[in-house]
Amino acid sequence: MKKPSTRTLALIGAVVLVPAAAALANVSADTYRELDRFMSVFERVKGDYVVPVEDKQLIKGAIDGMLSSLDAESGYTAADSGTRSAAGPAGIGLTVTMEDGALRVVAPGSGSPAERAGLKPGDFISHIDGELAFGLSLADSVDKLCGAVGSPVSLTIARRGRSKPFDVTLTRALPGAATVGWRLEHGVGVIDVNGFAAGTAAELKAAIAAIGRQSGGQPLGYVIDLRSTAGGDMNVAMLVADAFLDKGEIVERRGRETTDVVRSAAKKGDVAEGLPLVVLIDKGSAAAAEIVAGALQDNGRALVMGDQSYGLGSVQTVVPLNAGGSIRITTARYYTPSGRSVDEKGIEPDLEVPQLSDPDRPKADGGRFADLRRQIVREAKVDQEILESDADPDPRFKATPEELKKQGITDFQMSYALRALERLGASPGGAPAASRRR
Repeated sequence: MKKPSTRTLALIGAVVLVPAAAALANVSADTYRELDRFMSVFERVKGDYVVPVEDKQLIKGAIDGMLSSLDAESGYTAADSGTRSAAGPAGIGLTVTMEDGALRVVAPGSGSPAERAGLKPGDFISHIDGELAFGLSLADSVDKLCGAVGSPVSLTIARRGRSKPFDVTLTRALPGAATVGWRLEHGVGVIDVNGFAAGTAAELKAAIAAIGRQSGGQPLGYVIDLRSTAGGDMNVAMLVADAFLDKGEIVERRGRETTDVVRSAAKKGDVAEGLPLVVLIDKGSAAAAEIVAGALQDNGRALVMGDQSYGLGSVQTVVPLNAGGSIRITTARYYTPSGRSVDEKGIEPDLEVPQLSDPDRPKADGGRFADLRRQIVREAKVDQEILESDADPDPRFKATPEELKKQGITDFQMSYALRALERLGASPGGAPAASRRR
């Protein structure tokens, strides 16, 4: 094996966590050659760049590049970097990720400053307080978005469908406490899950109970709205999925080794008592929301409707470095019960329903209501002839935002889900499962 150069040894000692002897035992001759090439670039930049550059700036840039080449969630925080708590406890309620060096909006939180400002999944943030955000690490970007309660932050937004970027100013605030909202609409219980925190599972059960009381114990079914819900506690997501399942697997977590597999199984007890479920997702549904959607979909418990979700199903571990700072690195991925990877692929809906009421969204072709009916009644066990009673394309998929507005429809996806459950409940033999059990 080629003996490592002094400069290579210095580089290894500067950035690794494990003791030097153990690290060197696992480094091949090819690796030493690559590290020597890196140091050649380092020395040339340091000696010849148009202005002097500090060593720590070059090293940080190299580590940032190394980790960002793996995935958008891995990253590096230098020992002297600010943190979220140092910048302040408040934010704008925005989940973001890095995409090819650009800061991309995954989803604004429900009721957050970002949602009130009209930010949408897929928006790109080009500037934060007038400073270019391109090329920043994810951690540095989030630190700039956070700050003191009540302080302003200005963002420049690039959005598909708009010819020019536009500016918005938001006021930082603390996140809201409640993560579950509910209402009864046209006999259907609508449950809006906007986060996954310690009290979410209890809030969900309370919402189901309240809907039952308000509906006289006979709701037609439930719409679980997971749109623009990103992040949160994965263990809580498992509890939420489990609440609607009597049996089956919820999720599987796989690490690097074949033995590093953790499976989560559902416990008996369905809070919805077998009533039909529609789960709404969109490209802002990520992470914990995708775990819930995938579990209910693969177990045949719910129809998943809307747009394909974001695709964020990985586990990050924060590892402190002996030389200072820390790295956040992906160590495992989540898979749905059928073995589909959530990460980067997302959850594909059973029935794609475009948000036609959004003027920024291109119009999509429609689907068949029979396909919707077939999916939604798998658990409710409605007679087969009902499934074939409506095979015509849904004309509402052809509507424009202006036409929908005249009909009083501001949320087409929700309207479509409610209509589906209403029609199912009104069909002969299509009464909710709870009613038929009496």
